[in-house]
Amino acid sequence: MGAMPFDDVGKFMVVNPQARDLLTTADEVVGYSVVDRFREAEQDYSEAAQVAFLVNCLALARWAEDQLGLDPLLCAGPSFGGKATAAHTGCLSVEDTVRMTARLARLQDEYFSEEHKDVVTHSFVRTPTERLTEILAEMDARGWWHDMACYVDDDMHMVSVREHALDWFKERIRNAGGLSLYTMRPPLHSGAFGPLRRRAEDEVFAGLTFADPRTPVVSDHDGTVLRTGDEVRTLLLDGIVRPLRWPLVVDALRENGVGTVHVAGPDNLFGRVRRTTAHFDVVRLTPRMALRPRGAADRA
Repeated sequence: MGAMPFDDVGKFMVVNPQARDLLTTADEVVGYSVVDRFREAEQDYSEAAQVAFLVNCLALARWAEDQLGLDPLLCAGPSFGGKATAAHTGCLSVEDTVRMTARLARLQDEYFSEEHKDVVTHSFVRTPTERLTEILAEMDARGWWHDMACYVDDDMHMVSVREHALDWFKERIRNAGGLSLYTMRPPLHSGAFGPLRRRAEDEVFAGLTFADPRTPVVSDHDGTVLRTGDEVRTLLLDGIVRPLRWPLVVDALRENGVGTVHVAGPDNLFGRVRRTTAHFDVVRLTPRMALRPRGAADRA
């Protein structure tokens, strides 16, 4: 999940039949109009934005199966996409997934308003792992905390740092030939957030029963193919404390014979990085694609 402007998805959410059905369910679960709250949201990762992202991913996946006849071999949902994966593969009902998503968003807001208030997650490209290792070693020498959040591509990463070190870190990235992209708050995917994981398990996941997935799920932590509901449950909880490793997902897909990847949902990242495009035919199932007349969508 990246920044998802309402103008990019709003029409799809109110016109597409799959999205409308899912929105009806989501509105009933959260007790407000997701579209209205999302339109008014000032933060990229607000509760309403996260529920809207879930709805859009599920709607596009359902649309593709209905209209394009897709029958996926495997399913992967990096980071926030794990929630959509749990719903689409049948591990959780849509109602429970919406409820889980909203409650997790509220819990994260509460937690990060009190803990780790000076920690952000910064994304950047054009910085090979070897050069990044040297920069992180410099931070270690200064006694500055940091943690890897995401390994996205061979030269694209996300690192959590304290705000006092952010300008220095961005300067070192720039000196290494890299390009800073986005600084995210709240931060994500760090072993430092163990207390948040424990609270999520006790306050959000308690009472949720995860069925085995209809389609096996590829872990975005280590590339393992998951076939049980308990494994998917652990995957979602561990996403709070374990880094995302997209190259391992790509390896797992290739090893299992995948040749085409369909990306269901707004995508500015995983369907576009070199690791993905170099190994698969990538079809981006976007809101714009789903709104085209049927013949045009089939030719896309």
